[in-house]
Amino acid sequence: MGFTDFATPLLLVALVLGYLLGSIPFGLLLTRLAGLGDIRSIGSGNIGATNALRTGNRWVAVGTLIGDAAKGALAVYIASLLAAQAAPDSVNPAWMLGLAALGAFLGHLYPVWLGFKGGKGVSTFIGILLALHWPVGLLFCATWVIVALTSRYSSLSALVAALLTPVYFAWLNQWDLVGLSVVLVALIYIAHRDNIRRLLAGEESRIGQKKAEDKTGD
Repeated sequence: MGFTDFATPLLLVALVLGYLLGSIPFGLLLTRLAGLGDIRSIGSGNIGATNALRTGNRWVAVGTLIGDAAKGALAVYIASLLAAQAAPDSVNPAWMLGLAALGAFLGHLYPVWLGFKGGKGVSTFIGILLALHWPVGLLFCATWVIVALTSRYSSLSALVAALLTPVYFAWLNQWDLVGLSVVLVALIYIAHRDNIRRLLAGEESRIGQKKAEDKTGD
């Protein structure tokens, strides 16, 4: 048997498993369990932690943040276990982890169960980064906090932190993860295209700002 005989099934498993984990809609599940209704009818309509906070229940928002991050990290971790169990030289572990991460991210952005309308991926991105190389995950979080404190824009904080992620990987000599991070960052920017438009127009809501109808967040 050749390399592809072993590699293809394992790579497909990593991608599909990552997608299934990533598509678990923690925001939707937790808001319903808390008796707060359908998160898709609140605020921006997204299923992420930022929009979960608009329910007024901080624990639901925290749970959504943790759940969305954990599913990204778990996808990468399971892929690493599968790669470790594979025959030597039968599959590239970096490919396994990369496809699992990509699958989890796409699952969160485009969950099949919700008509391919999910969140914007920041929490899941954090979980993926922490699992792939935790120092980069911490650098992302630190960058987000610094930009948030100075600008009070949640979306801008995520966009700046995401943009610097490939730089952080390169700086820490994790060159095999730079390409993957560029792809994930591009997806984050696509998911935040409305936020980018509002930022440029000066119409984006700041952190803590109240609006009668807030359509700006995750």
